[in-house]
Amino acid sequence: MASGEFASYWRYGGLGGLDLMRARFVRRRFARHSHETYAIGTLEAGLEAIRFADGVEYAGIDDVVLIEPGIVHTGESPTADGWTYRVLYPSVEQMREVADELGVPAGIPSFDRRMVPDAPVARRVRAAHRAAESGPSLAADSQLHALLTVVLGAYGTRRPRRPARSAGRRSMAEIRDLLHATMPNPPGLNELAATAGVTAFALLRSFRRAYGMPPHAYVTQLRVSKARELLRQGMPPAEAAVAVGFCDQSHLSRHFRSLVGVPPRAYQRGVQ
Repeated sequence: MASGEFASYWRYGGLGGLDLMRARFVRRRFARHSHETYAIGTLEAGLEAIRFADGVEYAGIDDVVLIEPGIVHTGESPTADGWTYRVLYPSVEQMREVADELGVPAGIPSFDRRMVPDAPVARRVRAAHRAAESGPSLAADSQLHALLTVVLGAYGTRRPRRPARSAGRRSMAEIRDLLHATMPNPPGLNELAATAGVTAFALLRSFRRAYGMPPHAYVTQLRVSKARELLRQGMPPAEAAVAVGFCDQSHLSRHFRSLVGVPPRAYQRGVQ
């Protein structure tokens, strides 16, 4: 990491388990990625530029960032000063439980905005996040649950997922499912294109349109996601790298830091 940079990633044991991260980055630029969970965060200092498919949004200390599962984005500093931030990653199940408590109509919890200028809620994000640093407690559980309730109550909606766009005889959703089913050694591009009944170029274009990244980047994200699961179970990073399809630990480390923000071993220490 560059001078002055740090990153801590850990798993909070309360509320059924919740991943959290606090970090300061200056030169780091996250690769395009999405999360299986929600990401709710705010800054402690600096400014972050988050690039989505439809443009760039800027987050400061009075803003709350609300990113839904599957939304492809990057992150970097638009200035030389970098940014310091706190993020929590509640699962879809946790957010559904809160939405049910609020009486929100059935569907997948969603947000009407990705960037919200709301200084009081930003302060609540920081306070709840700090409370969770000391481990599970009634006070921390209460603050975290109250935060999710406030965020969903103020900015949440529910809507069904849009179906992925299709190309040829098979939809991109089927190609995505094939990538999941054949991990850690998915088919090559030409085989995927033949399966979809389109050219390789058309497959790349359609898959990117549907999921925000080309198939090879999607596979890299799948591998990192599986590696996180294995690391949480205690598997050594070198073994996890091979198990998920990377050629060695250095390749896992490079992609892991690019997508998660911390090295595999540091992540493992934080979540066990």
